[in-house]
Amino acid sequence: METQEEPLLTVEAGGAQVTLLGTAHVSRSSAAKVQELLQQEGGGFDAVAVELCPSRYNAIVNPDSLSRMDLFAVIREGRVYMVAASLALSAYQQRLAEQFDIEPGAEQRMAIEQARQHGLPVLLIDRELGITLKRAARNLGWWRRLNLFSGLLAGLLSREQVSEEEIERLKQGDVLETTFAEFAQDRADLYRPLIAERDRYMALRLQQSLGEQPLARVLAVVGAGHMKGLAEQLVRPSAAPETEIAALEQVPPTSRLWRLLPWVVVAVILGVFVYGFTRSPALGWNLVLDWVLINGSLSALGTILAAAHPLTVVGAFFAAPLTSLNPTIGAGMVAGGIELSLRRPSVGDFGRLRSDLSGLRGWWRNRVSRVLLVFIFSSLGSALGTYVAGFRIVGRLVGA
Repeated sequence: METQEEPLLTVEAGGAQVTLLGTAHVSRSSAAKVQELLQQEGGGFDAVAVELCPSRYNAIVNPDSLSRMDLFAVIREGRVYMVAASLALSAYQQRLAEQFDIEPGAEQRMAIEQARQHGLPVLLIDRELGITLKRAARNLGWWRRLNLFSGLLAGLLSREQVSEEEIERLKQGDVLETTFAEFAQDRADLYRPLIAERDRYMALRLQQSLGEQPLARVLAVVGAGHMKGLAEQLVRPSAAPETEIAALEQVPPTSRLWRLLPWVVVAVILGVFVYGFTRSPALGWNLVLDWVLINGSLSALGTILAAAHPLTVVGAFFAAPLTSLNPTIGAGMVAGGIELSLRRPSVGDFGRLRSDLSGLRGWWRNRVSRVLLVFIFSSLGSALGTYVAGFRIVGRLVGA
């Protein structure tokens, strides 16, 4: 499906001319327009800016980079949810590519290829995807966040054809905004981190580049949904782009209440154990047994749902009751580490990752994504087990 003629807008910024080309993610004509503008000796441009962050740029120019992903580091550094969300978004784009028979990011890829052919610098002006997702999540309450991400993943993993309504939004807007807004009750709390902040961020990155090197004409290839906002931001010069950029890259910290809550829960549970043993050793051991069986079983059930190795299931069962009493380490870290040790992904698993994840079964079939599922499901099982077991042992103590 083709779109109407891609919009062009030229803005004066920092003593240079910045030509904004608005593209669509479901149109071959967008890639063709990029080629048309650049193929004749670079079109007279001194640089090409693309709506990519370093990680997405690397995925385009170095498609084998996934094979070098250190899953142990991903688990240890707590980046599993962000990696899973990024892979789910890539799977959604892959589904679009299959439906419309066009390579994901074709217009950005064309811009990079043409810039290289004509010896033009490529400016990466978008914010890192992980930071944008984190800032979007922190903009919501925990219940809205849960509803949003569960709906998001359900939609991303669906094998159904993209609806006409989604197609129209993709033709006119931004793929991140479109994907998230499909499941949001309203878009106000998502518009700022997904669109408005990125408009400002990309303008600042362009202004920063214009200040660092002598560029008279720059072509910026961005989604059509960013054109208006980016043009408005470009005419607002910044005295300190680096400072503003750093502020937009900051992830809002978790509230003090949420940081203290796990420790409060641990203190309450340990206090209940102590009180139970003071009442009678038998009661105390029954409370401990309830804690181990409920917490361990639910975490183990999570690993079973993720199709984990039997030894991973056993490891999750014994780890969850202990890790739930230590907020600095989670059951998912232990279960994910065990699964990774027992079923280390092959080069082929990394190579097939993008195609496997375009279908729901592929998440379980591919060893890379299955490790992520083991981490997520065992963590969720342990978290649920903490509260179920907590209510159970308090109820047993009250009824004793």
